[in-house]
Amino acid sequence: MEKLQVTDVLAQAFVAEGVEIVYTLMGDANMYWAQKMADQYGVRMIHARHEHCACAMADGYARATGKVGVASTTCGPGFTQIMTALTIAARGNVPMVVFAGDAPIGSAWYLQQIDMAPLTLATGAHFIPVRSIDRMLDNVREAFQVAQTERRPVVLSIPMDLQAREYPYMADYIPSRDITPIAQRPLPDPMVVDRLIDMIAEAEKPIIIGGRGAVRSGAGKVLEALAERSGALLATSLFGKGLFDENPYGIGIAGAFASDFARERFAEADLVIGVGAGLGHYTTEGGYLYPGAQVAQIDINPRGWWQGLRTADLHIRADAKAAVEAILERMEQRGVSRTGFRTPEMAEMVAADVPDSKEFQAQPGTVDPRKMVLELDRVIPKDWDIVVGGGHYFSMAMTHMKGRAAERWHVVNDFGAIGSGLPAAIGVATARNDGKVLLIEGDGSLLMHVQELETIRRQGIRLLINIMNDGGYGAEFHKFRARNIEPKQAIHGRGDLAAVAKGFGMRGNTINRLGEMERLFAEHQAGDVATLWDVHTDDMIPSRAYRRVHYGEA
Repeated sequence: MEKLQVTDVLAQAFVAEGVEIVYTLMGDANMYWAQKMADQYGVRMIHARHEHCACAMADGYARATGKVGVASTTCGPGFTQIMTALTIAARGNVPMVVFAGDAPIGSAWYLQQIDMAPLTLATGAHFIPVRSIDRMLDNVREAFQVAQTERRPVVLSIPMDLQAREYPYMADYIPSRDITPIAQRPLPDPMVVDRLIDMIAEAEKPIIIGGRGAVRSGAGKVLEALAERSGALLATSLFGKGLFDENPYGIGIAGAFASDFARERFAEADLVIGVGAGLGHYTTEGGYLYPGAQVAQIDINPRGWWQGLRTADLHIRADAKAAVEAILERMEQRGVSRTGFRTPEMAEMVAADVPDSKEFQAQPGTVDPRKMVLELDRVIPKDWDIVVGGGHYFSMAMTHMKGRAAERWHVVNDFGAIGSGLPAAIGVATARNDGKVLLIEGDGSLLMHVQELETIRRQGIRLLINIMNDGGYGAEFHKFRARNIEPKQAIHGRGDLAAVAKGFGMRGNTINRLGEMERLFAEHQAGDVATLWDVHTDDMIPSRAYRRVHYGEA
């Protein structure tokens, strides 16, 4: 019987865990494992051009599917490149396993050696060192279980000389799903449920905020029923975007991206109920969004103090959907029902609300970015996935696009880092594999990892990329202008990103006027390659959020 190498057994274990795609950049410490995953076990390999991007692609895959994303790097400088992507995944509660080839443990000196553990732990990820063949499969199983149950990235450090050894045992792997506890919906304490219902019974103007936890729990419909019974308006956190877009009493994103109308309603609120939402700094405007309201929070892991704020007056530790169902049942038993905000006049005002009503005259050769987003929203079908990176432009994308399911939104802004939208979109696109993914990104973010356009073309990924090109770093130059500082240090010129895309073998179009997208979208749909739209947006038009915070516009 042919003896197996450790790399063979590791590959078999990952396959047994249900791994479909691995996002990688190969080097000495992971290349033989990656080759066997692809050539012997048929796993799809997406070969990135930068390790950060491989990790961010696995992040996007996990966000789109709910499965564990898998990335792989080599040791030393290959591993150190992923610190930002690991931090984003950790803060976004993204289940991920990173197969990180490590320096040989039997070597007296190795150029690329670095201690991975403190770097990993500093990002918030979990670290598992594989240092023994006897414990190796247990380590792999632990990595997948931690990723799944704790919803965070795990780095599996495997020295290259250990990988090259002969495996001395039978390759008998028990996958993590056989030992992982069954997914459960923790129920709320009935006493605390009654306390919340007492608060609802006294409230005249309640608002419910649904967050990412509510989306994951599938709580959208029962939250709408609770809002109807309690007389509440419905809002979301940034990461709950889309949850209530079709509800006549849905007022959009709470906090930093709230419309003026929504902000006025929050100022009136006497009760705010956060469901699966952290109620952190941005969602609550640093605690000033609803100054007169009592606050309740429903969460699997509620935190009394978070991001420098007291989050709530009452906490209910429970699954979002299970908690809301219990609250509704108890409200029925007690006969509690309120009108609250729910009047025909309020519904009319909600329907008439607009994210930004201020008029600007766009400069020649550019478009108003807000109007461009509205056109994009009309053209792109509602069943497409939308990936949004970070930057000044993204507040316009998040506030002006509506009518899409919350599960179709992927906002890569858990760490405030630019440059991760493109690789995350690749992860989503390869997960969906249907050619129905739109990336909305900035020019500065794109150029940080523009090499991945080559990955898109080489791997045959059909993706539509909309670049809001303001010729610089909008977040910075708008802040400079708000302080009457010449912004030239943050403005670098638009360049020709459409030509860049064509140079990588994609379709590229420059858009500098409204009304072009419908025709160009039809061309994209008729083609078989990815497309980049280089949209020249007016750099003199700040978003409503920036005008309010930085320019002092009431």
